[in-house]
Amino acid sequence: MRPFEIQRIDHVVLRVSDLPRALRFYCDVLGCTVARERPSLGMVHLRAGASLIDLVSIDGALGRPGGPAAGAQGRNVDHLCLRVDPFNEATLRAHLQMHDVAVDGPVESNFGAEGDGPSLYVRDPDGNGVELKGPASECGR
Repeated sequence: MRPFEIQRIDHVVLRVSDLPRALRFYCDVLGCTVARERPSLGMVHLRAGASLIDLVSIDGALGRPGGPAAGAQGRNVDHLCLRVDPFNEATLRAHLQMHDVAVDGPVESNFGAEGDGPSLYVRDPDGNGVELKGPASECGR
């Protein structure tokens, strides 16, 4: 028996090659806000709803030990999933297009923390996958 229960994902840390570019994507396109900046570490903590996304510059104190940035042939992370509400495909696509962010394929129903529901995928400027997930359908819960 464990003396604890997992409640939710607290944060995800992404190594990025261009911190200002990544900040523009996560804040301007996805709506995260800066919670704390730690320049001595090359790190910015972003508020993403109840969770955090930490961006670590690959040339900063925390990023350097991780080696070179992931590229087209290798990734540090497959994807992170952000629960969004409301989930309106046309509105989401228009917003992403306005920011020159390509959507990877059609909206599909995928399983997540709340059950099966709609999602679509994009890539951040470093090629990390980001799933935008809508609410679970009644039959998917």
